[in-house]
Amino acid sequence: MATSLYDLSVPTFLQTVRAVAGFLDRAARHCAETGVDADDFVNARLFDDMAPFHFQIEATWHHSVWGVEALKTGVFAPPALVGPVPFADLQAMIGKAEVALEAFTPDEVDPCAGKDLDLQIGPRRLAFTSETFILSFSLPNFHFHAVTAYDILRSRGVPLGKRDYEGRLRTRSA
Repeated sequence: MATSLYDLSVPTFLQTVRAVAGFLDRAARHCAETGVDADDFVNARLFDDMAPFHFQIEATWHHSVWGVEALKTGVFAPPALVGPVPFADLQAMIGKAEVALEAFTPDEVDPCAGKDLDLQIGPRRLAFTSETFILSFSLPNFHFHAVTAYDILRSRGVPLGKRDYEGRLRTRSA
């Protein structure tokens, strides 16, 4: 059986969004146990010239939910960035992303296969198909920001491992 556009996108985003929710929960528990303020993570960066933690979480949300929404509309139009918010709000943002992704169905995503999807980034116009948009733009950006959020937490002492990032693998049933 061929892999559908839905299969390429929604379950893949959900696997990592759920993992992000898990490592955010782990960070909150770590803070409660150690007396660290979770809000100290909000503006944390790996390097001075990289975007802060809150941006990484917002971009993870945008590239997943709004990446799939772009398949339906032909336009990648995430909402404006909200900027620094309390850590608990970032957790809620990822929770909303999970709910939104769970609401997408194969019947609404799969018919978008092969559609043109143009993206305007400043003066640059990038011409994609739905598949190339998901595979070469949304998924790479999504994973970059999710792993950067993971790395920021890890660099700040949150006890995370590779399995925390992988989330629940989608193995075949026996």
